[in-house]
Amino acid sequence: MATLEHKLEQMLTAPVEALGHQLWGVEYIQAGKHSIVRLYIDNEKGIFVDDCANVSRQVSAVLDVEDPISTEYTLEVSSPGVDRPLFNAKQYEAYLGETVKVQLTMPVAGSRNLKGTITGIEGQMLSLMVEGNELIVALDNIRKGNLIVKF
Repeated sequence: MATLEHKLEQMLTAPVEALGHQLWGVEYIQAGKHSIVRLYIDNEKGIFVDDCANVSRQVSAVLDVEDPISTEYTLEVSSPGVDRPLFNAKQYEAYLGETVKVQLTMPVAGSRNLKGTITGIEGQMLSLMVEGNELIVALDNIRKGNLIVKF
């Protein structure tokens, strides 16, 4: 799946940026006829409903021409929100010192679900402080990561 998401990200970054936004990340959730392509877009000024609609129209046209997915799917365009998903090393590094929740493909320290503070990132390795223990997690092992909001 990650290769399709990577292909979609490469294909859709330019059209999203042409509209003045950043492509924060891409998720492909395969579920037969109910599959979803979810794009997260961001902007320093915030994201509004009209922004999502404009990006959706532009991206739909690109996807119709390129046709990277042979099955039916629904396209969703959204802001990353306050509990934003994190997709790459640069994004994790931007939230150094913040708390994240990650779901792993392979367990680390006996768990596939970790909640901890980002203490560092080196290359493709993420350091997390989890319950007083520093754990090193390969970014390739993270299936899903989200920022935990503190109010």
